Parts: sequence; C-alpha cells; structure tokens
Amino acid sequence: MIFKNKFISDWSELRTLILVHKELGKKIVFTNGCFDILHVGHVRCLEQARMLGDLLVVGLNSDQSVQKLKGEGRPINSLVDRVGVLCGLECVDLVTGFSEDTPLELIKMVVPDIYVKGGDYRKENLLEASLIESSGGQVKIIPYISGRSTSNIIEKVLKVYGE
Repeated sequence: MIFKNKFISDWSELRTLILVHKELGKKIVFTNGCFDILHVGHVRCLEQARMLGDLLVVGLNSDQSVQKLKGEGRPINSLVDRVGVLCGLECVDLVTGFSEDTPLELIKMVVPDIYVKGGDYRKENLLEASLIESSGGQVKIIPYISGRSTSNIIEKVLKVYGE
C-alpha cells in the first residue's frame, strides 16, 4: 500500500493504521535509528527489512535523542530532512519520530511481527529483543556492509575539509 504522506507524527493515528493492516493479515516490520546521513548500508537494510513483511514502519530518533546518543554536533541532518529522505524511499511505508533514548514505548504501541536491526547490533545486546519476542515477534539482524557508516562518512569529510 502506498501512503500519500508516509510521516505519521500522531502515534494514535499510526496505531490505527497498523491495526487495520493487522486485521487484514498483513505482517508488520519495524526498525528504528538515527539515519543521520543516509548511505547504502541504511538503504540495503531498509530494503531487506521491507522484504520480510507487508508494511515497513521506521521509528526515527528526534534531534535531541540523536545528540544524546551520538554527541555534540549531531545530527548532521535535522529530523525534518531525515524524514524527507526516508519517506522518499520506496521500501519505507511509514515513518514516525520518537524522543526517548530507546524505541521501547513505540515498539509497545506498534507490536511488530518482525523487528529489524543492522548487523552492527547483536540480538543479545538489544533491550528491545525480549519485548518483541514476549509479544510473539521475531528479531532479525540484517548483515552489516563493511565500512558503510555515518561515522565513516563524517571522518572522510573531515579528512578532506578539516574541522
């Protein structure tokens, strides 16, 4: 299903959309992240996540959350810009933001069938894994594409252009 506006800021509206899809027997896939400087590793992970189900929902860290997780000077791109880029990807069905340190509250609301993270994560280190599995869902780790990360991109830019 293609949504005219993929960004849903109201979680109750998002919950309603998800419930409709679940009632239709659709498999809900959820992932989350900062997606600060979108690169091929992100895109491949999102494409593979989408292939695991019928609806891919992406939780996007707020600007304040990214700064807390990644440090001063981050995010490079604002939430509005990161939303715009993710919504432009065909494989992404819905995007919502969250400001907490972890997506636990959002996951409790979405109750996905499959939770996806990139290969730089390990299932046993994910706080979300037990929540997902206790609700009958699965956790899938998509293989990491070596050398493809926002941090690597920032390092390369700083080498070329300096601080």
